[in-house]
Amino acid sequence: MLKDSLLYLAQNPRMKEFVTHNRVARGAARRFVAGEALEDAIAATQTLNQRGMQVALDLLGENVTDAQEAYTATQEYIQALDLIKKTNVNANVSIKLTALGLDIAKDLCNENLCTILDHARELDIFICVDMEGSLYTERTVDTVMHMHERYDMVGTVMQSYLYRSYKDTEQLIAHDIRIRLVKGAYKEPESVAYQEKYDVDKNYLQLMEMLLARGHFPAIASHDEHIINTACKYVRDHGISKSAFEFQMLYGIRRDMQEQLVKQGYNVRVYVPYGSQWYPYLMRRMAERPANLMFFMSNILR
Repeated sequence: MLKDSLLYLAQNPRMKEFVTHNRVARGAARRFVAGEALEDAIAATQTLNQRGMQVALDLLGENVTDAQEAYTATQEYIQALDLIKKTNVNANVSIKLTALGLDIAKDLCNENLCTILDHARELDIFICVDMEGSLYTERTVDTVMHMHERYDMVGTVMQSYLYRSYKDTEQLIAHDIRIRLVKGAYKEPESVAYQEKYDVDKNYLQLMEMLLARGHFPAIASHDEHIINTACKYVRDHGISKSAFEFQMLYGIRRDMQEQLVKQGYNVRVYVPYGSQWYPYLMRRMAERPANLMFFMSNILR
């Protein structure tokens, strides 16, 4: 019930207006969002690199409805790639197809995506195409499959709460495409997604073992200690090198676990979001984990 309410509030304009214009709320949000400017994200990346962690930069914003907005987002992704190269930080970039115009026209989105991938290939930087709501899953998988024929440095995300993810994961593994495995953070109907945590976790573990055994440098993206411990045991038991995969966690969440995994010799990449459109992202993080909500609310109520 709480999760559903928070996901509803993620789309509520009145709540967005309050949170984004409240000084204390904005300050608390900085725990989970590096800042509104690219330079803020690069500064956070440099700090994380010094602590032995790699980064995935995520420019927040999605579902643009104007071709100029899609062009602007494309150029902002290009700027991120250039600044990564200029500052020599250890980072790659996550992008959203709806930020590139997928809701407007497929050809427009593909043109913008190719612009980014051409530049990323020149700079030797990996691009991960984020997975959004289930209405976009088919198109995202198809787009990444098509792009991977020309660009070997593009991958995507699988969400364990979707029924279709087993089949999609098998298909992507067969084409040697890098996958970041997550549970999923959007509100989805029972017709397409598991509704119970037990089922989502069970599917996650199944997909995780597939990726660790046969995937191309997969990313195990989770803050769930049971899942992380299971992954560590699986690679030990099956003789899988720690260099063959990475753990991924979100900026500001379970920093203790991030540091512990680095000390144990695992690859850890932190997903660092930035940009002015941070409100929906923040609400999804609140919905995922009660501890995040408690931290946010305790700061606002002080």
